[in-house]
Amino acid sequence: MFVIVSMEAALNFTVPLYIQIVQGRTPFDTSLAMMPFNLTVFVTATLIVRFYPRFAPRAIGVFSFALTTVALVWLSFVVTNNWETLPTILGLIVFGVGQGALVTLVFNVLVTAVPKHLAGDVGSIRGTTQNLASAVGTAVAGAMLVTVLGLTVGRAILENTDLPPSLVAQVDLDSVNFVSNDRLREVLSQTDATPEQVDAAVELNADARLRTLRTGLLALAALSAVALAPASRLPRYRPGEIPNLGPDPGR
Repeated sequence: MFVIVSMEAALNFTVPLYIQIVQGRTPFDTSLAMMPFNLTVFVTATLIVRFYPRFAPRAIGVFSFALTTVALVWLSFVVTNNWETLPTILGLIVFGVGQGALVTLVFNVLVTAVPKHLAGDVGSIRGTTQNLASAVGTAVAGAMLVTVLGLTVGRAILENTDLPPSLVAQVDLDSVNFVSNDRLREVLSQTDATPEQVDAAVELNADARLRTLRTGLLALAALSAVALAPASRLPRYRPGEIPNLGPDPGR
């Protein structure tokens, strides 16, 4: 459950960050871009129960984590500066299918794994886990993206001969962050950079941001792949085969 929610929180942080801050688009545009993912999660979480009589939790869990892993790897390769492309939308939908299936599946397994009188405790622990995972997923994603961006920009500047050290010294590279191209041009207009150097810096920054985004998606894919191990330990029984957990002390 922690891995599932943290992955969703990380993606819900990364995509709006890129669309609103990097591309400079409106919150409404961000909502439209995330709509395929969020709607897919909702629909899948509702309909996945129809597959319980036919497939064991272990089979659904392993398949769903494999699905999210493939979707994240796919996104890391096809994502561009335009989120409206069909490959990107397809990747978000596939990831949403895996996420929606996992959220419902894991909760049902937790409930059926304990006696009925402990159902309230399961619900409380589940809620706490979700809140913690959401906070951790967002915080780790933000820290990782900013760190990778700083390293990528620093290395690209060293390799770029169009940006002399005298110009680089006029920019604060100790606080590299995600900025739009317009904001970067505004900052560089306060230096002695030539128009050609400004264009080179904007292109370098755009490339570094895209590489950072892809690195972040690959990191999430690795986390999803690691989660295949605990998913393979999920129960094999189906609803009609749930073992008897003993009498309810509350009766």
